[in-house]
Amino acid sequence: MLALLLERVQKCALTGESALRVPGLGLPTFLTAWAGIFLARRAGCPPPLRERIMTDIAQLLGKDADGLLQHRCMTIPADQLYLPGADYVDRVMVDNNRPPAVLRNMQTLYNTGRLAGTGYLSILPVDQGVEHSAGASFAANPLYFDPKNIVELAIEAGCNCVASTYGVLASVSRRYAHRIPFLVKLNHNETLSYPTTYDQTLYASVEQAFNMGAVAVGATIYFGSPESRRQIEEISAAFERAHELGLVTVLWAYLRNPEFKKDGVDYHVSADLTGQANHLAATIGADIVKQKMAENNGGYKAVNFGYTDEKVYSKLTTDNPIDLVRYQLANCYMGRAGLINSGGAAGGETDLADAVRTAVINKRAGGMGLILGRKAFKKSMADGVKLINAVQDVYLSGKVTIA
Repeated sequence: MLALLLERVQKCALTGESALRVPGLGLPTFLTAWAGIFLARRAGCPPPLRERIMTDIAQLLGKDADGLLQHRCMTIPADQLYLPGADYVDRVMVDNNRPPAVLRNMQTLYNTGRLAGTGYLSILPVDQGVEHSAGASFAANPLYFDPKNIVELAIEAGCNCVASTYGVLASVSRRYAHRIPFLVKLNHNETLSYPTTYDQTLYASVEQAFNMGAVAVGATIYFGSPESRRQIEEISAAFERAHELGLVTVLWAYLRNPEFKKDGVDYHVSADLTGQANHLAATIGADIVKQKMAENNGGYKAVNFGYTDEKVYSKLTTDNPIDLVRYQLANCYMGRAGLINSGGAAGGETDLADAVRTAVINKRAGGMGLILGRKAFKKSMADGVKLINAVQDVYLSGKVTIA
């Protein structure tokens, strides 16, 4: 057995494969990983991939490299933020009212995958089969109709966590819940109903997530929609129950209202409006806030409603995307709730560069990581792993610093 493991380790070291597992041996992932590191040192092999930075980040950023990697944020100083780190639970979360079991499960998230011990998160979300339809989501890669392969992608890529529907994760929970943290998405919007409507409906309970061994639950609220106040009540109650059971809470804090599009500009990704959505997410007890990366600003002024202050635009933000995301983070109680940005839709040949760019902006702004799905699972598993690993390399790189 050790001979087979050593052979596998040597192959991984030479090929850059992300997982150190021997088919057929049935060894737990954590055991083979640590055994692999030990045997690789004895065999004189280079460190395994999780200890190496393989991505040329500056090259992928292209002409934007200097502007993103050298930018200094002069709006909200970094020393006013609660930044990610290996000690985040002890340094930040210990102040709040979460039960000890929540802190334990948050630490479990931080201690899993390639980013273990960094305080950053790499999450694979595959819940699109409900809202975007399974056919539209998995036709490019039919193997992902099988939930097993969704979880395997997260494991192979060294993710901290896999996020999906109750049905997907429940169908393989006995095999995988002890191998990688589960994040169960509680509500969804489905598009089979005609005519199309946009509303988040509860598909599962917090108790169901807890009973399958999940460490976290997630939910979406469409802030700005006519249904948002009902959703706020539902998810606030669900998050309260989740904390009672020791589960980490993650909110997809999305905007949805046709009035948020004005004169050809989509203010669903405006820093000021998404920032307020983040503030509402933290208000109902989200430990982590998932938000689309800000692409513009001035949504309040364009839509001409609500309340804002001119200093938001003159003092607290600039046109630089890092400063826009810094403002999103400020609305997460200055980082007391972690900010993860979404990876966005699959776009083809630019996916790798786009994902790395998003990760650089998130990290330099003070964010906690990336939750990236479609750009990965719409490719072959090998290419999906490569893309996710490239994103993780940004968070592992000492050259990508807080702005």
